[in-house]
Amino acid sequence: MNNFKPYFAVIFTSKHTNNISGYTEMANKMEQLAKLQKGFLGMESARNEVGITVSYWESLEAIRHWKINTEHMLAQKLGKEKWYSWYNVKICKVEREYEFKS
Repeated sequence: MNNFKPYFAVIFTSKHTNNISGYTEMANKMEQLAKLQKGFLGMESARNEVGITVSYWESLEAIRHWKINTEHMLAQKLGKEKWYSWYNVKICKVEREYEFKS
């Protein structure tokens, strides 16, 4: 019997400006802070020309609490002011998953 429980993914896609001073430090800080939030399940990230970070959450309520976290709100503000020329956020419900490992 499958014990899979649906969860939520926040997909953050972005492009940087030319000014990324302090970005890496803030991104690392936000990852550590997110890990402490109730309902946080995990995170995956990749960055080249476009950055993609996907965080996983137990509920929409957990995502709302993360969005209004004071330190996260400061990071969002700095992102809009200096680090991002564009970003997009998608919130999705994950109904099923599977993987392959060799």
